[in-house]
Amino acid sequence: MHGGEAAGLGIADLSRPDFGDPVDAEPDDIPVFWACGVTPQAAVMASRPPFAITHAPGQMFVTDARDEQYRVA
Repeated sequence: MHGGEAAGLGIADLSRPDFGDPVDAEPDDIPVFWACGVTPQAAVMASRPPFAITHAPGQMFVTDARDEQYRVA
């Protein structure tokens, strides 16, 4: 968890996020950041390991089954 200046985390501009929607901060707002699954997923995608365990956004179910087995569409 981090509260305060975004640059301390390497975030140059809150109005241009890597993921999600931009945030409209008011002058007296203090930004707060917390760990989420997006950062490790980006690292896994960039490093392309032969195997990784992760989650889908909003879903914290861990299994060794491939997601194709659960698709409904």
